[in-house]
Amino acid sequence: MTITAALVLYAVTWWMVFFCVLPMRFKSQAQEGHVEAGTPASAPAQAHIGPKAKLTTIVSLLIFAVMYLIITQGNFSIEDVDVFGLWKNRY
Repeated sequence: MTITAALVLYAVTWWMVFFCVLPMRFKSQAQEGHVEAGTPASAPAQAHIGPKAKLTTIVSLLIFAVMYLIITQGNFSIEDVDVFGLWKNRY
């Protein structure tokens, strides 16, 4: 795996985990009872982006490490998931 491929894999993993972590501990302004003028009632009262980004980084590092090992070990290839036989004679 090249460095560029590893960086892309990590970036995609990080954003996917981040979008899964964002709704955790979500309380809207309506639930808190105080809606700021000019914002929807469903907007978060406290976003907590910093701690969520740190949690995302830790979780995505673990997921990336597992995916990196699976890809680089060579025990698992595209032929293993090619259920339609599209890649059989490509290389």
